[in-house]
Amino acid sequence: MKTFNAKANEVDRKWWIIDAEDLVLGHVAVHTANLLRGKNKPIFTPNTDTGDFVVVINADKVRLTGKKEEQKVYTRYSGYVGGGKTDTPRSLRAKAPERLVEFAVRGMIPHNRLGRQVLKKLKVYSGSEHKHEAQNPQAYSL
Repeated sequence: MKTFNAKANEVDRKWWIIDAEDLVLGHVAVHTANLLRGKNKPIFTPNTDTGDFVVVINADKVRLTGKKEEQKVYTRYSGYVGGGKTDTPRSLRAKAPERLVEFAVRGMIPHNRLGRQVLKKLKVYSGSEHKHEAQNPQAYSL
């Protein structure tokens, strides 16, 4: 018996659309990350990109539970002296609400070359409009 290894160029990729309106951020991120990695497919191979494309709409209406809206902190560092910056979900939602979903999904995929390749298939939009109608994305219900 031989072990099956999927090849990235032989994978049939679908397009999924997730409406994040009034859904918990972590719940949306888990399902999005699993679709991006291809963990829902029988041909899943950990070292190969077997996932699908995912479009997340209404990212500005995603919910956070508890006191995370005020207490959670996103930090980043530019590399320069005094270049540390922090954001809360409330301030991030005002500036770029798509980043809430992007940061949550990024934390759930591998932090290596494969993860960077997988993240390119994630498309996040703050409103209900998106520019991927030509790909005929299927609605994914959570």
